[in-house]
Amino acid sequence: MRARLLISFTLVVLVSIIGVVFFARQGVARTVRTFMYRGGMIGSDELVADLQDYYAEYGSWQGVEGVLGGVGRGQGQGLGMMHGQGQGMMMGQRMRLADAQGLVVADTDASPAGSLSAAELEAAIPLEVNGRTVGYLTWEGGMTFNAADQTFLLSRLTGAAISAGLIAGGLSLLLALLLSYNLMRPVRELTQAARRLGERDLSQRVRVSGKDELAELAQAFNRMAGSLQQAEESRRALTADIAHELRTPLAVQRANLEAFQDGVYPLTPSNLAPVMEQNLLLTRLVDDLRILALADAGQLTLERTLTDLPDLLHRVVERFQLHAANRNISLRLEPFEASNSFNLYADSQRIEQILANLLSNALRHTPEGGQITVRISPGSPAGAETAGLGHQEVWISVHDSGPGISPDALPHVFERFYRADRSRSRSEGGSGLGLAIARQLSEAHGGTLTVANHPQGGAVFTLTLLKNS
Repeated sequence: MRARLLISFTLVVLVSIIGVVFFARQGVARTVRTFMYRGGMIGSDELVADLQDYYAEYGSWQGVEGVLGGVGRGQGQGLGMMHGQGQGMMMGQRMRLADAQGLVVADTDASPAGSLSAAELEAAIPLEVNGRTVGYLTWEGGMTFNAADQTFLLSRLTGAAISAGLIAGGLSLLLALLLSYNLMRPVRELTQAARRLGERDLSQRVRVSGKDELAELAQAFNRMAGSLQQAEESRRALTADIAHELRTPLAVQRANLEAFQDGVYPLTPSNLAPVMEQNLLLTRLVDDLRILALADAGQLTLERTLTDLPDLLHRVVERFQLHAANRNISLRLEPFEASNSFNLYADSQRIEQILANLLSNALRHTPEGGQITVRISPGSPAGAETAGLGHQEVWISVHDSGPGISPDALPHVFERFYRADRSRSRSEGGSGLGLAIARQLSEAHGGTLTVANHPQGGAVFTLTLLKNS
């Protein structure tokens, strides 16, 4: 990568140098040609301008001798004597003026006669007015300049430009080398960190400096590494929690089976009941883990049918009434308006599983003499009613009168095997998978499941389902 970057810099420098030399040479050539062939070396630059102004004013060369008077071999007076130093450089030269066809119309040494040859026309200074050639000015004697002199001068200037370009290119490449080293340093750090991350060193992070694209890349890498580290820690914790959850029922079953083998316990239905209870617990735990695995893989199948939510909610609440009464807990379903439609296409068994998990959790955390309130109500996303869509959501909330959830525990309530009170036994606190499954099932329906502490005390879980999900 560093070599490719350096090669790119080199190509940019070379193209820049070649371009500068080429365009500079073209510009210098035009300047030299204008200077030499427009009278720069013979001092007639102002005379050329005067001649062009004369033609532009009078439209012909008649009477132009007065303009050329005094510029040839030091004779005569005239407009030319007003040119000062420029005219002094033309001493000892013969000047001839020809019209556009090459016919001589003025001569500083003799009467005008004849016409200029093709060679003389090529070496003459063209006189232009409004972009049209109206005549030619030629000279003899004094300092002359030919095409060979032009080529020599241009070659010298080109050589100087190339030398300057090479020096500038060398300095530019040195600077490019330093810049490429500095630019590639964050990339090298990212490469090394990524290599170590691939070797399962998930603690790797890179420095973030500046606010450019490389800094954004470093931030993205650090976020990715943090997510991987958190996922790995969650995986290890999940493995440990699963092992812990399986150990107790397996130990109970083994102890009872060994007691049966040793004849300590007679093989009676009452003695087999604890073994069956632990087996059911294991079965439920394995089923819960399977549901979570399917949901994570996006393979959880939902059998959607038109479901009457109030009727389903009545059945679930009735099922938990006896358990609530045994603990002197008031479990009630708030009345709702019958005019509202709460029918939607959903997997009724999965919705029932969500509600059962919420009610089981509420009963575990509600003290004796407390109450649990279940409410169903229509809801609308922001802007739905104003758009004429009506109520597009259904909200089901379960509010208990327990102690609520500590702020530290709120973000972790839906994590697998999480218990806010680690001292609670599994039989009292559940397996820690119920709320995680409830959230996965709600999301599989296109809904949400949230938790918060109610202003009047206790915790409130809210299940939101879309009617068109």
